[in-house]
Amino acid sequence: MTSELVVDVQPKEISIALMEDKNLVEFQKEERNLSFAVGDMYLGRIKKLMPGLNACFVDIGSGKDAFLHYLDLGPQFHSYQKYVKQVISDRKKLFPISKATILPDIEKEGAISNIVKQGQEIIVQIVKEPISTKGPRLTCELSFAGRYLVLIPFNDKVSVSQKIKSGAERARLKQLLQSIKPKNFGVIVRTVAEGKRVAELDSELKSLLKHWEETITKVQKAAKLPALVFEETSRTVAMLRDLFNPSYENIFVNDESVFNEVRNYVEHIAPERVGIVKRYTGKLPIFDNFGITKQIKSSFGRTVSFKSGAYLIIEHTEALHVVDVNSGNRSKSANGQEANAMDVNLGAADELARQLRLRDMGGIIVVDFIDMGLAENRQKLYERMCQNMQKDRAKHNILPLSKFGLMQITRQRVRPSIDVTTDEDCPTCFGKGKIKPSILFTDSLENKIDYMVNKLGVKKFTLHIHPYVAAYVNQGIVSLKRKWQMKYGLGIKVIPDQSLSFLQYKFFDSHGQELDMKEESEMK
Repeated sequence: MTSELVVDVQPKEISIALMEDKNLVEFQKEERNLSFAVGDMYLGRIKKLMPGLNACFVDIGSGKDAFLHYLDLGPQFHSYQKYVKQVISDRKKLFPISKATILPDIEKEGAISNIVKQGQEIIVQIVKEPISTKGPRLTCELSFAGRYLVLIPFNDKVSVSQKIKSGAERARLKQLLQSIKPKNFGVIVRTVAEGKRVAELDSELKSLLKHWEETITKVQKAAKLPALVFEETSRTVAMLRDLFNPSYENIFVNDESVFNEVRNYVEHIAPERVGIVKRYTGKLPIFDNFGITKQIKSSFGRTVSFKSGAYLIIEHTEALHVVDVNSGNRSKSANGQEANAMDVNLGAADELARQLRLRDMGGIIVVDFIDMGLAENRQKLYERMCQNMQKDRAKHNILPLSKFGLMQITRQRVRPSIDVTTDEDCPTCFGKGKIKPSILFTDSLENKIDYMVNKLGVKKFTLHIHPYVAAYVNQGIVSLKRKWQMKYGLGIKVIPDQSLSFLQYKFFDSHGQELDMKEESEMK
């Protein structure tokens, strides 16, 4: 299996697609000005205590107050809170963590009102992004994640991933990290550290320690609260950190700055693989070029077809996700209803595992498979689903089919599910019910080109239109595009864009910024 990462950087958002054997399996979309990402750390202030919930709300500058439960304070809360006071009390000289006093652990079943008070300053880390009506979820057990190691202040233990099975290798890694880690820091050794040399692990440990020093320096110098003191790496680099493996063939990026960021990261963790990071400079939109736009359009939405007419219906509610499996107009199997149901269900299990990763669906998922009479078939379906979900990085739990034919799945949710709208607004009537003559569409485009060139003085720009319209504009020896260039200059470029609906259009200047040329009648 080969993997490719395709990064589409736009002025307002960054989209990241992970392809396995040319099939889209993970898709992330992030607004470029988005804050409150998982892993970010804030110096905040406790706003309200909730003794009934044994929790408190913390002001970190988001629209909704963030939630911190007693169990998320961490056993070493007293130690790090005392250290924070020492750091804030002296704005000039930084108190070293190696000299910090380790106080006794807090009680496992204590009350939050006995530990913190309203108005108290506190360092917190986001573990869940705001979802629906809920604010961010916080923890005080700070951690700095790298590719091989996770650094945890005020924790003196070294833990090794359970997925490293070799006892000798586990002992080697544990002994190695015990010898190089500084005082008052704990370390979690990740699975990919297996077999790595001491120089590689020491280099990353120093990098993570530098992150800690920069964070605590920001805490010391914070002029007002709340303050962002540590920002997690960009979504692109964060995905690379968790996903990168030798099977990656290519990483394509269409933006110079993000390309350099990704290239520098790959050069840091795998210098021999830096050549796989490639700058995309093609004329077509990057997702169109790699066939991703079409897969997004067909994979998101309420109904998802998967094989021979069978399809899934996926419904999202506040409490859970519901999936119904339908055989559709699929022809009956010659082996009877049971074999037909089994075949459809196995196909549905394959597609559902892909959909869970693709949409990043979390919480409770209930799947209504087609009823099967044989117990061995129900067991085969359960085993197939478990096998498919092994590729999923999110923590999950799958239960066998119930007597009603329902499968229950729980999957870790740390950010809202990806929900891409595949339905297109009518570009000709804009919801008004009346349309202009479509034959005049190219005339309308020419009027806008004329206005831009002769009134606004924009000589170089790109016109993005639907591929069918682009084919019409480019057809013939003396095409419509050529006529426009002869009349208005050679700075006009026409690009077919699959993400646009039939009579939709977009103008971009030479810097990639969109030019709003919609008329008042086109506004909703």
